[in-house]
This record gives sequence, structure tokens and C-alpha cells, in this order.
Amino acid sequence: MRNNHPMDRLPVGVEAAAQLVVAAERIVVLTGAGISTDSGIPDFRGPKGIWTRDPAAEKASNIENYLSDPAVRRAAWLNRLDTPVWTAEPNRGHECIVELERRGKLHAVVTQNVDGLHQQAGNDPDKVIEVHGTVRWTRCWDCSDVRPMRETLDRVRSGEADPPCLVCGGILKSDTISFGQSLIPEVIDRAMRVSQECDLMIAAGSTLSVFPAANCVPIAKRSGAGIVIVNGQATEMDHYADHLLGGMIAEVLPILLSVE
Repeated sequence: MRNNHPMDRLPVGVEAAAQLVVAAERIVVLTGAGISTDSGIPDFRGPKGIWTRDPAAEKASNIENYLSDPAVRRAAWLNRLDTPVWTAEPNRGHECIVELERRGKLHAVVTQNVDGLHQQAGNDPDKVIEVHGTVRWTRCWDCSDVRPMRETLDRVRSGEADPPCLVCGGILKSDTISFGQSLIPEVIDRAMRVSQECDLMIAAGSTLSVFPAANCVPIAKRSGAGIVIVNGQATEMDHYADHLLGGMIAEVLPILLSVE
């Protein structure tokens, strides 16, 4: 009788995709919300997404609303106290990307996530490109003073419902990119540059519908890189993929990277 192997439960093509990993020397991994859902961090627009359950949270994600309405900011600070990011732990998907780095194959991680779990898992922070910023720091809208988020959350717990900047008194927000806020050009430029330099791109847990991050895939393709897309549903960039692997990221990535 044939023994069941985890490979039997995975999509056709995973073994061929794994051989691309073996041959690659400069892998860029592009990650989206799907890699962190297995860590207990919900996505935004899914059935159990943050904005699906709490439309007010989506309102707070718009920079104009956030800057103009103190009530929106007060609600946002309360939400930051309870975000599952603070208790989330990296999962097997994150750990697999760390393993790529240990093997000397990881060129960079381009992440749309703001949770910091790649660094927490053990990736070199210098290899992680956070195109939408990070929730783990605050930034003053007026003077750009940056401080650890935990320090500002302590002020909220102490009764400051809408804590101002300690340097200039300006409006504080998480150091993330809100809707209506400009992306940081040098961060985006670096994401596009590493995509052009890689010989394999693995896109994991992203619908690849948010730009400019999604542009990493066609840029890598045009530069001759192989493209492997791992996601639980179809993406906007499936037509660029050499291999499409459906399923849970924390289940697919370990097997994708273990076949050598």
C-alpha cells in the first residue's frame, strides 16, 4: 500500500515549482495578508475581514478622515490597543522564508503587510521591504518624529485618547501608509529593483490587486525570473505564473521548499 505523503494533497505542479526553488540563487518573496491569517491576523475584505466586520475601521484607514476627525483618531487608537498583531506569532509560512535566507537564496522579502512578523520570525530586517509601512512604530504627521508604538499605546492606556506628538504636538498615526497617503518613493523603487534582479519570485498570500506592489510580478517576469504564485484563490497576476499553487500558505510553502 502506498503511504500518504503531504505532496498528495497539494496542487499539480508543486514538485516542478520546488525544482525552481532548488535552482534559484536570488529569490524574492512577495507576501500579502494571506500569509498572516494563519497567525490569527485577519485580512481586510474577506468574510471575516477587519473592514467587513467594522466599517468604521475602514473609515479610519483614509488619511483625510483620520486627520480631520478627532473621533476617528480616538476610535483608531482604541483599535490599536486590541489588534491581534500584538499577540500573533510567526507561522510556518514565515519560518520557511527565514529558511530560504539561511540557505543563502533569499534576495529580499517585499511585503504588503504591516505586522512585522517577517522580522519577528528571524528575517534580516535589511532584507524586508515593507511597502505599506509598519504598525510597530508611530510617526508624527507634522514633524515626522518616529517612536515605538508601544510607548504611545502606554499613553492611551493612561488616558490620552488622542495622544499628540511629544516633540511638536502634531497628530500621531501608525507608521503605515493610509489610503490617500503617498507611498515612500525610495521604498517602492527598491521593491521594483529587487524584483528586476531576482531569478525567482514567489508571491504568497496576496491577491496581487494592490498597486504598485503587484507590479513586482510583471517586472520579475520581464526580467526573466520564474514566477510561482501561492494563494487560496485566484489572483490578478495568475497569467504571469509558471506555477499556480492553491491552498493554505503555511501548508504549501513548507513542502514547496523541502523538495530538493
